[in-house]
Amino acid sequence: MTQTMQKQILVAGIGNAWLRDDGFGGEVVKRLEGRELPSGVSVMDFGTGGLDLAYEVMRGYDALILIDISRQGGEPGTLYIMEPDEDDIAAGIEDGEMLDPHGMEPQTVLRFVRAVGGWPGKVIVIACEPAEVEEMGLGLSDQVSAAVDRAVELVESTCTSSL
Repeated sequence: MTQTMQKQILVAGIGNAWLRDDGFGGEVVKRLEGRELPSGVSVMDFGTGGLDLAYEVMRGYDALILIDISRQGGEPGTLYIMEPDEDDIAAGIEDGEMLDPHGMEPQTVLRFVRAVGGWPGKVIVIACEPAEVEEMGLGLSDQVSAAVDRAVELVESTCTSSL
C-alpha cells in the first residue's frame, strides 16, 4: 500500500500594521486562523520579518502563498493574483549587498530563498491595491478592508485546488 505525501502549503501574511493598508496581509491571516483549512496548510503572520519568512520557507514547503499589498495602478481594494516563476526572480544576493531583515519585501525574500536553494514548488502572491500606506496609523482603509473577505476566499480556494 503506497501512501501519498500530503502537500505542505505556507500561507504567509506580510506587511506593517502601523502603515494602514500595509496591514492587509496580517488581517487576512487573522481571519484565516479561525477557518477550517485543509490539512497541511500552515498560516502565519510574518509582519515585516522577511528574514523569518525566508527561513520558514526553507523548511521545505510544496507551495507558498504570500498575502501583501501591491501598487499596480488599479482602484484601491483591487485584488491581484501573481505567480512568480523561479526563473523570473533575480538570482542571488550580491556580495556586499545589505539586506534589512525587517524590511524584506516579497521580491527580496524570494531572491534570498532562491539563492540558498529553498524555492518552494509553487509561489502565488495574492495582493491588494492599497489606498493609504504613506502615513502612520492603524486600521485599513474602507476599500482595502472590503477586500479582506474576498482575499480569504481566494486563499481558501487556492489551498483546496491542485497546487
